[in-house]
Amino acid sequence: MLTITGLKKQFRVQGSVLPILDVPSWQVNQGEQVALTGPSGSGKSTLLHLISGIALPDEGCLEVNGVELGRLNESERDRFRASFIGYVLQDFHLLPSLTARQNIAIALNRKRLGLASGKSEKRFILEWLDRVGLADRADHLPGQLSRGQQQRVAIVRALINQPPIVLADEPTGSLDAETAASLTSLLLELAQAGGQTLLVVTHDTGLASLFPRRQDIREVNRIGRPISPRAAADYASREATLA
Repeated sequence: MLTITGLKKQFRVQGSVLPILDVPSWQVNQGEQVALTGPSGSGKSTLLHLISGIALPDEGCLEVNGVELGRLNESERDRFRASFIGYVLQDFHLLPSLTARQNIAIALNRKRLGLASGKSEKRFILEWLDRVGLADRADHLPGQLSRGQQQRVAIVRALINQPPIVLADEPTGSLDAETAASLTSLLLELAQAGGQTLLVVTHDTGLASLFPRRQDIREVNRIGRPISPRAAADYASREATLA
C-alpha cells in the first residue's frame, strides 16, 4: 500500500535550508491502522502531505497504492488524491453555507459509487450519516453542529468514496478528551469495516494506544529532532498554504 525508500524533504526558511525528513525506508501494508506520533516539528504533517501528493520529496521514492507519486505531474497527483486518498484535518473545512448532507455531496464520486439519481445519492449519504449518529442532523448547517458533530461530517466526507487509504492529521486536536476518544474509535471502526489503510497523526499517546500499530516518527526519520519553535511557526504557515 505505502512504500518509502530514501525519502528526503527540506525547505528554505529565513534564508537557510531546513531539513524536515530523511526516511531511509518505511512501509504500511494494505488495511493497517497506524498511529504516527512524535513532537511538533518532527515532520509528521509533512509526511502526510507527501503521501497524499500535496507536496513532492526532494529525493527518494514514495509509492502509494502501486503508484510512484514522483512520476506524476501536479494535475495527475490531484486526480490521484481525489480517487485514492481520504483526508481528515483538525480544522474541519466544512462550507458554512451548506448543510451537513450538502458538504458531503460535493465530495461524492457519483460514477465510482454507481449513484444514478439524486434520490439514490441522498439515501446513500443519509445511510452514512446514520452510521456516525447524525441522520437527524443532515439538514443542519455547520454552525448548528457541535465541533464533534462537525468532525463526524468531515470523517464521512473523507470516507464516503471508499478510498484505499485514509490520512488524518490531528483529527481530534481541537476536541475534548471524551469526544476525541469516541471519534478515534469511530474512525478506526469505519476504516476497518471498509478494509481501508488508516494513517493518523496524533500527539495523544492515549489515543495512539487504540491503534493496532503505533509508530514514533523519530524511529523512521533520521533528522531525529524537532525544528525550533520560530522555524516551526514559519513552516506551519507554509504547510497551511499547501493544504
